[in-house]
Amino acid sequence: MIRRILGALLIGFGLLTGQTAQAVNGSSIELGNGKNTDMARVTARWDWNKQWPVGENWNATGFWEIGLGYWQGNEPGGRNVWDLGVTPVFRLNAKHGNFYWEGAIGAHLLSHDRIDNQRVFGSRFSFGDHVGFGWKLGDKGRYELGYRFQHLSNANTAMPNDTINFHQIRLGFNY
Repeated sequence: MIRRILGALLIGFGLLTGQTAQAVNGSSIELGNGKNTDMARVTARWDWNKQWPVGENWNATGFWEIGLGYWQGNEPGGRNVWDLGVTPVFRLNAKHGNFYWEGAIGAHLLSHDRIDNQRVFGSRFSFGDHVGFGWKLGDKGRYELGYRFQHLSNANTAMPNDTINFHQIRLGFNY
């Protein structure tokens, strides 16, 4: 099942980035788990090409991230949800090392307003925020391995406002 999910996500990623592939600075695959829900997502990243010093040991950067995700509900009566998100991500990079912290809040459009009979999101629009950390690996930090904790909610713009949280492992590639 996970192979079909990843295959569909990679096709979606190709469609998502095909027109502007030369402008893309990086991409990633995220695999995660929430309450009775598995998820997979592919993303494309466009760097802001700015750095701001934060003390002696850190600098701040940022990028736009567009992602296409697939959630598989594992509860009886569960359904699968497609997720399209646009997120500005702020990152603190260690000046002397490959470690980073990041945080973000963005907008997500879901294919359905529920994942199962117990969790009803109230609308197909959600805000998605995350905090995470990771390491840049390889020559010139070309690869990234990270962790993200993501929370999605409609911020009480509709009722009910059942939320969902994901623990994610992120594998990134910088072009």
